[in-house]
Amino acid sequence: MLEIDCSKGEGGGQMVRTSVAMAAITGTKTRLFKIRENRPTKGLSKQHCAAVKAVTKMTGATVQGNSPGSRELTITPGDGMDYDVHVDIRSAGSISLVLQAMILAGIKHDRTHTMTVSGGTNVLWAPPIDFYPQLLFPLMGRMGIDARMEILERGFFPEGGGKVRVTVEPVGRIKPLNLDTLGPLKSVGGVCFVKNLPDRVPEQIIAGAKEVLDPVHRSEIALERSSKGRSKGAGLSLVATYGNGMLGANSLSMHRDPPKNAGRDAGRDLLREMESGATLDVNTADQLLPYMAMADGVSSFTAPRISRHLLSQMDTLETFLDVRFGVERRDGIYHFTVTPGECG
Repeated sequence: MLEIDCSKGEGGGQMVRTSVAMAAITGTKTRLFKIRENRPTKGLSKQHCAAVKAVTKMTGATVQGNSPGSRELTITPGDGMDYDVHVDIRSAGSISLVLQAMILAGIKHDRTHTMTVSGGTNVLWAPPIDFYPQLLFPLMGRMGIDARMEILERGFFPEGGGKVRVTVEPVGRIKPLNLDTLGPLKSVGGVCFVKNLPDRVPEQIIAGAKEVLDPVHRSEIALERSSKGRSKGAGLSLVATYGNGMLGANSLSMHRDPPKNAGRDAGRDLLREMESGATLDVNTADQLLPYMAMADGVSSFTAPRISRHLLSQMDTLETFLDVRFGVERRDGIYHFTVTPGECG
């Protein structure tokens, strides 16, 4: 049995999500202990439990210890596959984070996979759900992974109530992804979403973003309104599209903070990413790394910094796979190579 100390590195939920998915993919019985030891609230949250339950249902695995607050978890891989999985987090827990584990766990399959998840679509401390169709899925598409998303309903903290459906087609060869340069800038844009709030809120968010972006790069920002359900909130998800890559930024409009500030924050964050000289932000790199580690060839990218999340992700993947990561700092940015074992 493989044993993983989840207090190492960033010590958060990412190690749990990646480990559970990789245990299922590689058929490795795995015990996780000291789960989220470095967090104020230790152990599994509802969101983590939902991700683990979804992976076990999808892959026929069995699990011990999957309950809120648990600090140990044992995953025993199975050989069954469920191709139409429904998950309800039963809170405003992040759908995006649950999908990280689900999509990765389902990567080795021979039929179309459908994943329907209810919870929070746009919440603090997690990527917005828009990150998937705007940024992650297009980059995964270049690796031969065909994934699509429908945002059926937005869900914000504390009510939740969001719902999305993801479809992933059978994956054969995973192609390497080489992002050594971004290429020429093609467009800057995104979506401002609002639910059950006055029109002035999204208008101010968009105005704040354009105030920052348009003097440098003209932007096109779409407005998405919805009123279904009790949840209410607003935010912005931006993306800069280049000939060879994409960069993103986002923000949520917070209570008692002028909505215009959310727009300015997202705009400034995007410009900062664009000016860094890197080809991926650290959050996107973190999510693409497992697929690069299983690709049929060497992948490469640059990042503006190395986060503890990224280091933990590399450490976890090296535990399950024969893969080597190379990192070199040049010209103020970090140059990464990902070399699967058979490519070395």
